[in-house]
Amino acid sequence: MDATTTWTTRITIGEHDGRTRAVAHLRTRDLDELVGVGFTRLSPADPDVPRIGDEIAVARALVDLGHRLLHVAAEDLEEVTGRPAHLVV
Repeated sequence: MDATTTWTTRITIGEHDGRTRAVAHLRTRDLDELVGVGFTRLSPADPDVPRIGDEIAVARALVDLGHRLLHVAAEDLEEVTGRPAHLVV
């Protein structure tokens, strides 16, 4: 059976005191929401290019979100199979 499902990701980025924080919100089936967070800070030796800090913080937030989603999937798989699940990224 063919099916299409849409999950929505919303990312917010904020800067404060030389640090950038990105929060990735993933809305899945049944209105569940997972959240991943990533941070970065400007090194004194680097030029101040906010876009690059945003990219790094968002990438870290998405990696965190991916790990959290994989953990949820492993728990769901264990519940269905009754056996330990060892999912690898």
